[in-house]
Amino acid sequence: MQNLFAEKKRPPLAERMRPAVLDEFVGQTHLLSGKGPIKEAVAKGELHSMIFWGPPGTGKTTLARLLSSLKGYRSTSFSAVLSGVSDVRRAIAEANLAKDRTVLFIDEIHRFNKAQQDAFLPYVEDGTIILIGVTTENPSFEVISPLLSRTTVYVFYPLLKEEIRIIIDRAITDERGLRGLNPDIAENVRDYIAEISGGDGRVALNILEFAVITAEKRDKRTIMLNRIKEIVKELPLIYDKKGEEHYNLISAFIKSLRGSDPDAAVYWLARMLEAGESPLFIVRRMVIFAAEDVGNADPQALTLAVSCKDAVHFVGRPEDYLPLSQTAIYLANAPKSNSALITYKKALEDVKKYGALPVPLHLRNAPTSLMRDLGYGKGYKYPHNFKGGRVKEEYLPEKLKGKKYYVEGPGNVKKQ
Repeated sequence: MQNLFAEKKRPPLAERMRPAVLDEFVGQTHLLSGKGPIKEAVAKGELHSMIFWGPPGTGKTTLARLLSSLKGYRSTSFSAVLSGVSDVRRAIAEANLAKDRTVLFIDEIHRFNKAQQDAFLPYVEDGTIILIGVTTENPSFEVISPLLSRTTVYVFYPLLKEEIRIIIDRAITDERGLRGLNPDIAENVRDYIAEISGGDGRVALNILEFAVITAEKRDKRTIMLNRIKEIVKELPLIYDKKGEEHYNLISAFIKSLRGSDPDAAVYWLARMLEAGESPLFIVRRMVIFAAEDVGNADPQALTLAVSCKDAVHFVGRPEDYLPLSQTAIYLANAPKSNSALITYKKALEDVKKYGALPVPLHLRNAPTSLMRDLGYGKGYKYPHNFKGGRVKEEYLPEKLKGKKYYVEGPGNVKKQ
């Protein structure tokens, strides 16, 4: 049997299986089925500038290429990694001379700097080009506001298990795929690949391809479930320590702590640690949480969080998960009070509103006779000279006399 992988420069399975026409595209039904906006735009023959934003392996680049090749449009493309302003200007000049409208496809548009994005902004605005940009990064942060306002952002979601099964089945039976290797893959094995691929079609196809080409060469290349489990045992979790998922996971962790759910908190903790997040970043957030969300409802929480920082430093990997887990569980179960946050914000409002109000004379420092003659410190009541160490005295500026920032209630609610 001919080995389909003997050819030196044969593209990976995921590349070979890219849909050739829109009808082959799988997933993102909110955009392409029923009255989906992209389906309607294609049906009317009126494409508009758009940005596709979503995780890897969800079809962004594939759909962008398919739209760029539609009849009645001229297509040009380049990667933001390899192209500069001169390439943009050249593409614009060619678009001005072209008979058909030009679709400019930019892969990894988030890598374009401001100058590069500014270069084609006027031509998106006047319709010289139809821009289709693809990014895994949040365009709110990576695309300049003027350009963002002139495009429509479409969010791509991880593929459903059923959708990945379609992609897997097609790759097994299609001539472009693995059919020539005669793979024998049971339904439960296909389901397992779809399940563990994390909604990423490319990951599913990479696992499938590796399993088939490394299988024993017989009449049929039989792939067992155990073999797939061996391949994916060390599969890295999808996590970008500088990207949006970084903020999504820490957000889920903090909100689980705040919601007094230790199970969810430790789950998100494990997700972050296994994906390579810095333990010190996590414990830093827990120290902040202990003061912001637990506060004086349980002052010991802050002490434990700071101790966790020392323990993480001292113990190191891999056992540092133990003090992290212990602290996360404690914080989740602790009574909650956000009085430190609420009280400070109320005080800050008056600081900004009234500016530098003068310190009352009786509270001022009086280290010299001149200061004392001017009344500095005069009339100050030393609390320790009074019963119980307390005395009624005004400590706020005159303009804020009697103001209350700390109030028992919503800012100091204990867990029931």
